[in-house]
Amino acid sequence: MQSEVDEEFLRRVYEQVARVPAGKVCTYGDIARLAEYPGAAREVGIAVSRVTADMQLPCQRIVNAKGTLAPDWAFGGPGRQKAMLEAEGIIFFGNTIDLDRCRWPEPEGPVQQPLF
Repeated sequence: MQSEVDEEFLRRVYEQVARVPAGKVCTYGDIARLAEYPGAAREVGIAVSRVTADMQLPCQRIVNAKGTLAPDWAFGGPGRQKAMLEAEGIIFFGNTIDLDRCRWPEPEGPVQQPLF
């Protein structure tokens, strides 16, 4: 991607991250689709990892398609992301988010969750 495209990609991704409401989570793939870059889930992950505190984006609400949490280093220590999400009312089964009840935007039609 050229730098102009990179900036546009980041702008669109961060705009969508900012829209995720408290008490909900969104997958990297959903953010990519909403930002009109379908298939760019990995790139969304890279973009989210570059967010600084002064940007005030709710990156804790962005999770993978399985509903599992980011590596511990991503939020400053073991359990930090989970604690942040639980404080917002996110429901977990162990360390996996209940995507059926907490995903935003709600998927259209039935969704098959990955087994692993």
